[in-house]
Amino acid sequence: MTTPDVPGFSPEAARRDVPILHRTVNGRPLVWLDNGATTQKPRQVIEALAGFYATANSNIHRGAHTMAREATEMYEAGRAGVAQFLGAPSPESIVFVRGTTEGINLVAQSWGRDNLGPGDDILVPVLEHHANIVPWQQVAKETRARVVPVPLRPDGSIDQDAYADLLSMRTQLVVLSHASNVLGTVPPVKEMAALAHRYGAKVLVDGAQAVAHFPVDVQDLDADFYVFSGHKIYGPTGIGALYARPEVLEEMAPWQGGGNMIESVSFERTTFAPAPHRFEAGTGHISGVVGLLSALQWLSSFGRSAVAEYETQLMTYAQQALTAVPGLEVLGTAAERIGVLTFTLAGRAPADIAGWLDRDGIAVRAGHHCAQPSLAHYGVQAAARASLALYNTGEEVDRLVESLLRLQKSD
Repeated sequence: MTTPDVPGFSPEAARRDVPILHRTVNGRPLVWLDNGATTQKPRQVIEALAGFYATANSNIHRGAHTMAREATEMYEAGRAGVAQFLGAPSPESIVFVRGTTEGINLVAQSWGRDNLGPGDDILVPVLEHHANIVPWQQVAKETRARVVPVPLRPDGSIDQDAYADLLSMRTQLVVLSHASNVLGTVPPVKEMAALAHRYGAKVLVDGAQAVAHFPVDVQDLDADFYVFSGHKIYGPTGIGALYARPEVLEEMAPWQGGGNMIESVSFERTTFAPAPHRFEAGTGHISGVVGLLSALQWLSSFGRSAVAEYETQLMTYAQQALTAVPGLEVLGTAAERIGVLTFTLAGRAPADIAGWLDRDGIAVRAGHHCAQPSLAHYGVQAAARASLALYNTGEEVDRLVESLLRLQKSD
């Protein structure tokens, strides 16, 4: 198969920038199809991290010397870069966190504790990652609110009729993934947010699986909160960002205490820094922010729309190619989706599938993917998952299919 031809984008140009894609695994060229778990890093990100530690390492916000000033400028440039990338109204609406999970927990503990109470509903679609289920169960138990699951249709899309029926004046929050990490489903977030806002509910969007694949504009979506992780968008691990609507963020109390988030401290009274700094207690992941900004710049250099079109064409080819494998079933067939292909193979345990593919140098994920309710919707507890990124090619899809065909003929 020839790799999809999208004007303005070349996967080979992206591949040249990513050193790890040129290694071998078990004597075979690596095929990285575990992008849903983490993406590989371009040399620009690696060099940005090394450059920071080699020439600019300092703590931020509290020093008067040159390197403290330079490091602070780099850190805040990262905040401005994230705001621009998400279409946020200002850098002050961006809070740096360790990743999507911490961002969701921040909202649950800071906003949730103060705004949820007995009789309140939190609507959570069945397709959510555990990181967008468990924190709401925890805060609901504490506040005596109620987590209400929103069912899926057979194709893995959210049942919009059920969603509309479940919304009420009791609904205080709707949380939903911008793209599912198991089914690839891309819900109509903008329309769902508009409907939720009619009832006065807030909307939190988990963008972990979305931001690397298509352009995001939080103001157009009208999201109250939006979270993502750097390592799923070609950046470092341990860094992510939370966007919150400025007026909502301003009313939220700090969720952790310590240095860097205060204005003054005495034993009689402590006053806190303005948002977003009051949510960033202690020394932040400074190098992570530097690397994240580099990753966003690298991805943006290819043209976000061109990348999205390329990945869509590659996914379509992969879906068609996998039909040649006897006994293979892909979970989820929603019309709007990203290149996540979670599948079962008749007579084969997911872990055995992943082990077989690994011997051919092909990396996929196997297990419940931290989304057990999504799999339960299809009556399974585990599955294999191949997830695509901008540096994957049609030839790599062919290698996946060829290896699976050999597996099915191996007995």
